[in-house]
Amino acid sequence: MNNLLEIIGLSMLPISELRGGIPLALAYDYSPITAFLICTLANIAIIPIAYIFLETLNKLFLKMHWYNRFFHRTLEKAQHKIHKKVEEYGYLGLMIFVATPLPFTGAYTGVLGAWALGMSKKKSFAAITLGVIIAGIIVTIVAYYGLHVLDIFIKKF
Repeated sequence: MNNLLEIIGLSMLPISELRGGIPLALAYDYSPITAFLICTLANIAIIPIAYIFLETLNKLFLKMHWYNRFFHRTLEKAQHKIHKKVEEYGYLGLMIFVATPLPFTGAYTGVLGAWALGMSKKKSFAAITLGVIIAGIIVTIVAYYGLHVLDIFIKKF
């Protein structure tokens, strides 16, 4: 049970998201499908939470100087990263951005960028969800086969 909570927690954290959760789940010997499902669902769960945070608690926290500076720097980075793709491809660009399994391109940045650009919540939720699913598939495949290659390499030497 502790392993499951670690996996879910890591999948819901900014930066790591499912890119950290899936390899951890596989390392704990969860099947690739189970790892994908747990981590992807946990990562999707943060989308509405992030929107709720931005529209409620964020307004309170902005009164704190240190948070205000941090938030505006983070917001500028998210807007800069996502703006070009969204401007060129719209919601498809948002999905592609989130689907790219690199640091700072996941659900959190997708929500922040979509919110900052005034995009529709429903359409953004769908695009970000699809992006998370695609990223989950990519990460699961790479992590699963990467762990098997590493296991073969270790056994050989």
